[in-house]
Amino acid sequence: MAADWAGLRAAVDGTVRLAGDEGFEERSSAFNRRYADVTPAGVLSVGSVADVARGIAWARAEGLPLAARGGGHGYSGQAATTGLVLDLGGLDTITVDRARELVTVGGGVRSGRLYAELERHDLAVPLGNSDQVGIGGLTLGGGVAAVSRAFGLTCDSLVETEVVLADGTLVRCNETEHPDLFWACKGGGGGTFGVNTSFTFQARPTVASSTCLLLWPLADAAVVLTVMQRIMATAPDEFAARIGVNRAGTDGGSVSVIGQHLGPASELRELLAPAIAAAVPERTVIEDMGYWEAKDFLHHETSGDPFAVRTRTVTEPIGPAAIDTVLTALQKWPGSGNPDGAGVALFTWGGAINRVPVTETAFPHRDVLFLISMDTSWSPDDPEELRQANLDWLTDLHAAMGEHARDASYLNFADPDRPAGEALAAYHGPNLARLREVKRRYDPDRVFTHPQSV
Repeated sequence: MAADWAGLRAAVDGTVRLAGDEGFEERSSAFNRRYADVTPAGVLSVGSVADVARGIAWARAEGLPLAARGGGHGYSGQAATTGLVLDLGGLDTITVDRARELVTVGGGVRSGRLYAELERHDLAVPLGNSDQVGIGGLTLGGGVAAVSRAFGLTCDSLVETEVVLADGTLVRCNETEHPDLFWACKGGGGGTFGVNTSFTFQARPTVASSTCLLLWPLADAAVVLTVMQRIMATAPDEFAARIGVNRAGTDGGSVSVIGQHLGPASELRELLAPAIAAAVPERTVIEDMGYWEAKDFLHHETSGDPFAVRTRTVTEPIGPAAIDTVLTALQKWPGSGNPDGAGVALFTWGGAINRVPVTETAFPHRDVLFLISMDTSWSPDDPEELRQANLDWLTDLHAAMGEHARDASYLNFADPDRPAGEALAAYHGPNLARLREVKRRYDPDRVFTHPQSV
């Protein structure tokens, strides 16, 4: 029997869209075009918080799966569904309490708009480096920013959130009200416990910064990776960097270091001097910048063409054998038509991230020095054999790095190809059992579910 879309339209303040309607694709398609063939039955662009509850109740009555979409930027396509998409874009208010440095945002706010409002007040909250990332997905998965070694994770700044539960109840969660659900919302993942309709963050003053961008040919990768890891292992919390090796198209590959230091360029040059001395970069940019200039400098967008990512973590620098594993794999990359290519990046964590006890929030990775992110990409025009070759390459690399790094993965770089049991253990570690208890309490019927949900 066909779903009662007319009944949903009559019940809500927002807009219901079906395939063919204007705006349907924009509000329902996944950012990662790997999931472009996942088409929902319909989209409810909510006009109010009450619409979220109405949408949930309607989908349950109709027997349709549902997915909440804040930014739609999730790597594994979790904001896409064959059922009902709850488009939260209409929940886009931002309120700043300047005196208490508190920022409250609607569940549909994206990072670019929040950054713009924070800049007006010159307040900092650790956010990602893409304007299109939804604040909900970022926060609920932990949220690592260029300033997280100094300021902590996005979820560490969260002081309150409001959630519509599976039964339609709206609850306020903080340290004293529904503290177990609040704990789960600080890194336990979105689309699992309810639909978060607002977030309140503790902001802080900005800090004058400096930034760096250094590029070397791939031939210098072994020495650069070795020296840069040594630098970052003892670097002050004010400095964070992404150390990457990459290949794309027919180029020979490159090594890059991009980062932000909450201090002057003179200090940053001194920190980076051993790497520059070990191998002279093809390009060196180290400059003083205001906090907001640095944010713009670090801004990054991908093509959105199909891609896949797998991650591991380490508590100390990887050695020569691990570096050789990375570089050997990169030489064997099968290639693709995607300009983003493939690569491995070491994201420097630690600092303030690691000063939070592992069970204090749902985010479990509190002893990490580097997140090792391995990725590959392809074009929709590439043949199926090449797509599969890229996925096999990534699987093999991830397995080979198991000799050198832990099976602990970052939830916001989700990998849908891993079996659910393995993935959940890697994402949540020692916090998985408590997350399951929270799930049983707040969503016993598993209304909010996807292949890798708790």
